[in-house]
Amino acid sequence: MISLRPVRAEDAPGIAAIYDHYVATTTITFDEVPRPVADWEARIARADAAGLPFLVAVETGGSAGSADTAAGSGETVLGYAVANPWSDKSAFRYTVEHSIYLDPAAAGQGLGSLLLGALLDAASAAGLRQMIAVITDEGTDASLALHRRFGFTDAGALARVGYKFDRWVGVRFFQREIPQPGE
Repeated sequence: MISLRPVRAEDAPGIAAIYDHYVATTTITFDEVPRPVADWEARIARADAAGLPFLVAVETGGSAGSADTAAGSGETVLGYAVANPWSDKSAFRYTVEHSIYLDPAAAGQGLGSLLLGALLDAASAAGLRQMIAVITDEGTDASLALHRRFGFTDAGALARVGYKFDRWVGVRFFQREIPQPGE
């Protein structure tokens, strides 16, 4: 059974395994070196301290080929969605940039939609007002379609700003207002 829930520290190894795949094989992230599990544990703690949404999709009982099972939980992390501060400048405190990553074995099953919908709901409950997506300009057709389905609009592009795997890659910006309860 697949469910969504807030992230816990013991999810860090599964999150790292998912993210490291994209670091090593794609330009979807501009990171070029895998992040240690300790970095993910720190990110989880920062998100919690800041009251920012960080969600995981988990499967109870695990599945073959998926990311690490959370220690002792019997759950396998299939994907995650996180809202990070857009900027450290205080006037941006209601604006977040989000990331969604799925275990490649779990792609194409609707988890991205489940995670993005839940992240938008959690962001609204946290009083956030704007969500930004930064999407690379190659190999991201599914991500572009997902964001458009959820009402994100094109907010600009930067050409050839990242260099990875011996080529230049650009990014596209998308933005969505986050409705507040009662609006």
